[in-house]
Amino acid sequence: MSDEEPALEPIGEDARIDALDARLRAAREREEQRNQPQVQGADANYRLGNRVLAELLGGIGGGALIGWVIDRFAGTSPWGLLVMMFLGIIVSFRNIIRISNQRPD
Repeated sequence: MSDEEPALEPIGEDARIDALDARLRAAREREEQRNQPQVQGADANYRLGNRVLAELLGGIGGGALIGWVIDRFAGTSPWGLLVMMFLGIIVSFRNIIRISNQRPD
């Protein structure tokens, strides 16, 4: 064996190798795009449902809490609680209608 190893020719001198390299690069890009997590409609619908539920529970719960505090300090039990909970329901439904009228992203 000789001490000198044969030098490898640089890739790219042959048109067939260039074409193969381009096809491999394109195949890798397609595979990466295919393996990326896709945002599916079910995920968007799940998030929208959670948002509607949060609006409903938050409006009713927030109205009830504010009404209870008003009743405790003003001594108007149960009218502050009932009025504020009713207003919380109205605000919740208004927000839910606003959410349902938005265009999907």
